[in-house]
Amino acid sequence: MKRFTHLIWSGMMMFSAAACGNPPADTGTGTAATPPEKPFSGKKVLVAYYSHSGNTQAVARQIAQATGGELFQIETVQTYPSAYNQLTDQAKKEIRAGFMPELKNAVPNMAQYDVVFIGSPNWWGTYAPAVKSFLAQYDFAGKQLVPFFTHGGGGMQNCESDMHAQLPQAVFLRAASFPGRSRGADEEQLTGWLNKLAQ
Repeated sequence: MKRFTHLIWSGMMMFSAAACGNPPADTGTGTAATPPEKPFSGKKVLVAYYSHSGNTQAVARQIAQATGGELFQIETVQTYPSAYNQLTDQAKKEIRAGFMPELKNAVPNMAQYDVVFIGSPNWWGTYAPAVKSFLAQYDFAGKQLVPFFTHGGGGMQNCESDMHAQLPQAVFLRAASFPGRSRGADEEQLTGWLNKLAQ
């Protein structure tokens, strides 16, 4: 009798443990939680960027992945020197002169995009001349422009305000700047910024 009672009690305990355990995995019946929407979901997004060393490109790729946007690399016809001192001399002269280098590529159909992210390294307090050339080539009416910048410790400085000055009639969302790293931006910082923009 004791053995019979023990077997019944053990069976009840096993049933109770199973009932209180984790719910079964989703079997494709639609009971699983819906994944969160990407920032700017439902909008056509372009992520255009100029990158000399690869740091801005890394952030651009993160933004494109997070938003489902299309990547576009801004490239100049004449490449910049790889040696730091030569690059510094040339870029400083171009920035002081307001020079806009010729670009070797163009966005095929800018009109299709609702949101355009525009990325650049911070070159001596402002954005790269190649980005200035890019901005001068298109009509951004009806679009939301989102600047982002990478830097070596100087932060954003005049990058955002200079871009606003070049396109005074454009609709800008809040810019962000990230330390220049080959692995890209801090994921938490990037995601927080994108989510606030999309609200």
